[in-house]
Amino acid sequence: MNMRTIRQKRKLLESRKVLRRIQMDYLLYIMLIPGIIYFVLFHYMPMYGVSIAFRDYSIVGGMDNAPWVGWEIFEKLFKRSAFRRALSNNIRISLIKIFFGFPLPIMLSLILGEVWSPRFRKVVQTTIIMPSFLSWFVVYGILVAMCNLSDGVIPSVTRAVNHHFGLSIPIVNFMTTKETFDGYMMITYIWKEIGMGTVVYLAAIIGVDRQLYEAASIDGAGRFKQILHVTLPCIRSVIVMQLIFRVGRVMNAGFDQMFALSNSMVISRADIIDTYVYRVGMEEAKFSLATAAGLFKSFIGLVLVLTTNQIARHVDPDSAIM
Repeated sequence: MNMRTIRQKRKLLESRKVLRRIQMDYLLYIMLIPGIIYFVLFHYMPMYGVSIAFRDYSIVGGMDNAPWVGWEIFEKLFKRSAFRRALSNNIRISLIKIFFGFPLPIMLSLILGEVWSPRFRKVVQTTIIMPSFLSWFVVYGILVAMCNLSDGVIPSVTRAVNHHFGLSIPIVNFMTTKETFDGYMMITYIWKEIGMGTVVYLAAIIGVDRQLYEAASIDGAGRFKQILHVTLPCIRSVIVMQLIFRVGRVMNAGFDQMFALSNSMVISRADIIDTYVYRVGMEEAKFSLATAAGLFKSFIGLVLVLTTNQIARHVDPDSAIM
């Protein structure tokens, strides 16, 4: 029996094993069908439209009459000061969100993990996760009610404090002040998004073997040392995986938040690539430029994910996603 025949038999046996597994879990594979259809329709089929970034496209002429121009669209894109400003803002806002927004859910989940009362823990979890279900436009309405200079809550309280205590605290509308935009943006982001991250880490903490804590306690480790030497090492793979995903979204600074909260007074600080793509594509109808900007953003995100994953593979092989 030659090697070719042996390989064919092995392939046949492997295919039969796969078919048996599918037959045993056919309901699970049926449940996969809607997800597969979604990705095919909304993620793979539209990939043909990426070619607009390399064409002199016009909505009147259509795709057939759009000549190939190579990298000319990208050259025009990088010469536009508005795009360079959006790219700079994108990186700045994403780094701020990673620096402040990434560790906070870990810290909060560690604190909640030490709470002995299940009822109190559930109340806190519900409280911090509720804002995640609000639209950014609802958050915008709340902020308008709070920051409006005429009858907003914050200016009214500031006036009352100044009047009663003889102070001169400046009354500022944080929504229209460039100098305070980063802090105002970060606080609203943490308030709205910290809950979902906390749920992920809490689930990982709950899955840690209790016997490890008992062994550490017998060895004389206090609560802080148990967190440092038991909890954090056990959830390290989850932390690294979340970091990989977050670094991969560096170019995604949050379209919903920036679109809802930005205005003409802070546009120089709030304009990011996503809002730039929306403005150039939908308002100016320059679809080639908008597609090129979106493709550039996706390419940088892919490079960052692959790079971070390779670093994670060397640091902790169990944490790598590929």
